[in-house]
Amino acid sequence: MDDRSDKYRAFYAQLICAAAKTTDPRIEQAFRNVRRETFAGPGPWSISFGGHPYVVTPDDDPAFLYQNALLALDPERGVNIGMPSAHAYWLSGCGVKEGETVLQIGAGTGYYTAILAALVGPGGGVYAYEIDERLAALARENLKDIAEVELRERSGIASDLPSVDVIYVCAGAAQPAMEWLAALRPGGRLIFPLAPEGVLGGMLMITRPNEGTAWPAKFLGRAQFIGCAGLQDADAGRRLAEAFAKGWERVPSLRRGDVPDETCWFAGDGWWLSTAPASAPAVDMPPHADLTQA
Repeated sequence: MDDRSDKYRAFYAQLICAAAKTTDPRIEQAFRNVRRETFAGPGPWSISFGGHPYVVTPDDDPAFLYQNALLALDPERGVNIGMPSAHAYWLSGCGVKEGETVLQIGAGTGYYTAILAALVGPGGGVYAYEIDERLAALARENLKDIAEVELRERSGIASDLPSVDVIYVCAGAAQPAMEWLAALRPGGRLIFPLAPEGVLGGMLMITRPNEGTAWPAKFLGRAQFIGCAGLQDADAGRRLAEAFAKGWERVPSLRRGDVPDETCWFAGDGWWLSTAPASAPAVDMPPHADLTQA
């Protein structure tokens, strides 16, 4: 069975990297090396191709896991191990390097935590936050042999977050937590779904500049996640839906502190997204509108 799993994972890694339009061999290798069945729990499993009902697999053959599909952890709440090609694309956008330190918000059972650990390697580290007690307990067991990971069973919205190079958020929010922005080192990247629960928003990548209040930003595509506790806002969700309906590809910067001007695309409390560029360019990566589900 191990030989079959190796074969499945080799094909799966190629398949999702092709769908994600990424040619980074490190990302393909990470998806090839991390066994999805470790994090899925015992089969049969409920899977979905996003926007469709779950389908229960006929048995626990791991072949069913190695598809470009959502894998349910809690079907009633819509909690999943997210769409692999979407995460491969977003991870490519992050440009996670060997030796970097990553903060992950919403570890679930740890599958993408393990992928991140593979990308940073032995010289790096991953702080994984998971607020759900049951999922955190599973993640702790699943990740116990990965030295690069430190699991923290609490909210990732806190004043004592570690200083990091990348923040990778796996829960939808109506705004970026100011604590996330403060935790980024200069040149650090925050990637999070600007998508309150129930809203099809966008995966937004923000880069911290060395100075100034204009931060390079870019939507990598549309996104919809389970909501991040503490960062939900029904009015913001309504206004975001209206903003996305008018176009989202032309946002190149996030501004902090100033009163929004005529370039404002969407405004939150103390921040706003602008159609004017920051002084430093955002990552030049075309948006991938087909990848939405996590």
